[in-house]
Amino acid sequence: MATWRPRVVSGAAGPRMRFSPVNFGRWLTWGLTIMLFSVMPFIFTSGFALTLLSQMGIMIILTLSYNVIFGQGGMLSFGHAVYSGLGGFFAIHAINLVSHHALPLPITMVPLVGGVFGALFGVIFGYLTTKRAGTTFAMISLGIGEMVFAAALMFPEFFGGEGGITANRVVGKPFLGLSYGPSIQVYYLIVFWCVVCMVGMYAFSSTPLGRISNAVRDNPERAEFIGYNTQRVRFLVLVVSAFFAGIAGGLSAIMFEIVSAENVSAVRSGGMLLATFIGGASFFFGPILGAIIFIFFAVALSDFTSAWLFYLGAFFVIIVMYSPGGVAALVLMNLRVLKYGLFGRLRDPYLGVLLTGAVLLLGVVMVVEMAYHLSLNVAAGSTMKFMGFAVDTLSRDAWVLALGMLVAGAVSFEVMRRRFAQEWDAVQELIEAAVKREVMV
Repeated sequence: MATWRPRVVSGAAGPRMRFSPVNFGRWLTWGLTIMLFSVMPFIFTSGFALTLLSQMGIMIILTLSYNVIFGQGGMLSFGHAVYSGLGGFFAIHAINLVSHHALPLPITMVPLVGGVFGALFGVIFGYLTTKRAGTTFAMISLGIGEMVFAAALMFPEFFGGEGGITANRVVGKPFLGLSYGPSIQVYYLIVFWCVVCMVGMYAFSSTPLGRISNAVRDNPERAEFIGYNTQRVRFLVLVVSAFFAGIAGGLSAIMFEIVSAENVSAVRSGGMLLATFIGGASFFFGPILGAIIFIFFAVALSDFTSAWLFYLGAFFVIIVMYSPGGVAALVLMNLRVLKYGLFGRLRDPYLGVLLTGAVLLLGVVMVVEMAYHLSLNVAAGSTMKFMGFAVDTLSRDAWVLALGMLVAGAVSFEVMRRRFAQEWDAVQELIEAAVKREVMV
């Protein structure tokens, strides 16, 4: 849905009026996003939920910043946590300077310190890493990430060693009445910077630099042929990405009041990569979905099971196998089916896949939890709680039940998956035929 607004442009015949559409759908999407961020603490009121939402906000900035170089620029990095982590270290030192009255800066602006130093290290490291592209760039970024991680343990005066650097965010005079003592104030600070960064990175994707980074990603030879320096484009894009990653690092320093070597580790970089792939690097909102899903596994699910990494890895493999474009692509493909009124044909196949998938999932979870209990908690006894029931992990009957559900679920799921795939292909053929008719008309 769009209307038209006047825009003055210059030409050979002098200034003239042109009209460009106002995209109400885009304004509605951003408005609903901000409203959703605002009301979530009133829906989920527990302290744990607020912490979870805050971490999702920080992770959204991180994954979007990673996608600036990966999804838009085609640069696969294994060391992106360097920029968020170093930005976090400088941000937490800034908080300590504020507490000693050596830096007249409100805590609200501390994330900018992280962003500035993230961009600074983006200039330093980007100058080296962007001289090469492809696999070489990925390996150099991995090497730099490991180098910085080692340095974080070698120079405890600045990095704090294994214990890291701590701070107290409740320092200085309240800014607009905000002391950032209560977690709800920190959450809304994260929301503010998250929205600013989301809008900033979305706007960047439409700039000439953002557009030419897509060209360098898709065909660097042709981009060079028309006069662009591909190394300079990659360098500038990385600096922009590092700036936003540094802001996320500054927010993390404020929220947790500690920054350690773990913040620059390859594990943190791998988490960004996983979240971006899961959500879908080809779409702007894909990393947002990926960040939410990743934090659900890493924070929410980890409170219930020690096997959360197994489930995260399994989910990642399933997404790569069955929806290489990520969750975002899956959502858009189904919206396309809805648009052409063909979702009714997929209702029963979807129901069959979901029901058999639930049986398979239950069998997998039961087997995994029993195996983890025998490996890690057998000293506390062989009995464990599973979905409210006491299960003896040494009982043959329990293992027969779990393996039976796993096998039955796997066989029935495969049957329903093939049926669904046939119906899905038929629906896509109908949609393509409808699209061709629309083009001919």
